[in-house]
Amino acid sequence: MSLSNCSLPILGFAAFSGTGKTTLLEKLIPALVEKGIRIAMVKHAHHDFDVDKPGKDSYRLRKAGATQMLISSRYRHALMTETPDDECTLNQLLGQLDQNNADLVLVEGFKHQAFPKIELHRWALEKPWLHPEDPNIVAVACDEPPSSAPSFALSSTSLPRLDINDIGSLVGFIQRWMESHHAQTATCDSLSPTMLSMEDGKSQILAAISVSKNTETCGLNELPNRVFAVDIVAPVNVPSSTNSAMDGYAIRSDDIERETYRLVGEVFAGHHYAEKLSAGECVRIMTGAPVPEGANTVIMREQASNDNGTVSFDTDKGAVRAGQNVRQAGEDLRKGSTVFHAGKRIGAAELGMMASLGFDSAEVFKPIKVALFSTGDEVQAPGIPAKSHCIYDANRYTLRAMLTKLGCEILDFGIIEDTEAALNDTLLAATKQADMVISSGGVSVGDADYIKTVLNQLGDINFWRVNMRPGRPLAFGTLGDKPFFGLPGNPVAVMVTFLQFVEPAIRKMQGDVYWQPETLSAITQERIRSRRGRTEYTRGIYSISTNGQLEVRSTGSQGSGILRSMSEANCLIEVAPNVDNAEVGDRVSIIPLASRL
Repeated sequence: MSLSNCSLPILGFAAFSGTGKTTLLEKLIPALVEKGIRIAMVKHAHHDFDVDKPGKDSYRLRKAGATQMLISSRYRHALMTETPDDECTLNQLLGQLDQNNADLVLVEGFKHQAFPKIELHRWALEKPWLHPEDPNIVAVACDEPPSSAPSFALSSTSLPRLDINDIGSLVGFIQRWMESHHAQTATCDSLSPTMLSMEDGKSQILAAISVSKNTETCGLNELPNRVFAVDIVAPVNVPSSTNSAMDGYAIRSDDIERETYRLVGEVFAGHHYAEKLSAGECVRIMTGAPVPEGANTVIMREQASNDNGTVSFDTDKGAVRAGQNVRQAGEDLRKGSTVFHAGKRIGAAELGMMASLGFDSAEVFKPIKVALFSTGDEVQAPGIPAKSHCIYDANRYTLRAMLTKLGCEILDFGIIEDTEAALNDTLLAATKQADMVISSGGVSVGDADYIKTVLNQLGDINFWRVNMRPGRPLAFGTLGDKPFFGLPGNPVAVMVTFLQFVEPAIRKMQGDVYWQPETLSAITQERIRSRRGRTEYTRGIYSISTNGQLEVRSTGSQGSGILRSMSEANCLIEVAPNVDNAEVGDRVSIIPLASRL
């Protein structure tokens, strides 16, 4: 049985009844806690048990028929679940642990299930050894044998032998075992159930990525979707002069109480009135035209009456206030102020602003060069007759499309045959030419060992099992100083892992510091299956209901190889690892795809 619901090291204690497992654990747990190790404990009972006291409210409510009873206080909470049909498996129980608040899971019981255990043995019980029949035992802890014990009693095992009465030696062994366990699982060993959470994986990747230092100066027509490499500072005031916010008549504010004004001129946008406005005078002015010297108030033309050059204003159509309908010079943007900070991606509004300030170019980050290839003898290029037992290479083309949308320069190395020499040559060439290298296929547990061998020879690569679906296998590291991503082979898994891990890395390299993936909240119209402890991504279709609610449903079958489901989807439905399933009517997070695929 795979214990896939737990990303922590799991260590059990195998022993016959009467050996003193619980007594030992009472001494061992405090000693481990003193070393800074946070312990989660799972204990199996062979008999009926009740953790609640008769007469207590929770006991009475549970006996009244509640199949689940969750009780909470300031200091602890407990969930009691009735299981009249089937006993929970160890894997199901592990999935209910809060794995973010523990470093090690200790298990008492479940001795017939496959996970690492220490065998506890006391000679006085005269029980047989368990380790000859259980390959999952990693050490034996026993007391001193009596003089009558056969000298060959432990000679048949090379397992570490510990003193069952020496808590310090047990703690030391467990610490060393945890260290070796972490070292082993970091390479995604096929026997290890340990996985990395999606958020931890993303954090580790972004921490290892540096912003590119390669910049260039581009003209306005080349700027869309590029990222500013330097701050943009306003060379002029916006607006450049005090101007009218509407069509009307400009007057002096100290003339507001007058009944009539003498019209002395008119001014259009792009022109100006050269004289200083005197008391009792007004100028007809158009929107955007500079306000004449001395004037600081504009009255809209709908309030005005012009009788052969004598202008009056109807205050019944609107009050007149000093300074109204005038935009001050620098009101929107003052000369010398920062318009855009480095790291801002350039869209239509930013491009228009640049042009309005008189810029004809800007310094931006150069496009990231990404080397791309697929692996596998079963993969063949589209456009040729299908070979038996082969599949067409879809991954490289979906990745090309997503890289193009991010403005990357693509170096396509095609399909690489499954040989150590071919992969070695491709990786060497890719690292010389590209800023990042991406492959698809060949990083799952059970794939050809030479792929891992070559990658580790050329760089520092971690092979991860990420606790998400789809997209569990992932390789990440560096080849020289170039980031490398080894993505899964399944088409949907490739796209999801790209969106969650590769795109954020590329955007950071591009200097795109303000980007955050868009997420929305929607009500699910169907049950979305998931598994506690794992982040689940379901392809979905969201829409707005007649009452204005954002609703979402799945696209149907969710197999990792069903590429059609990504074509039909307009979002990914994200079910968090602390949720078993999303039920009809629940709120879920969705990730819109329209701007990213």
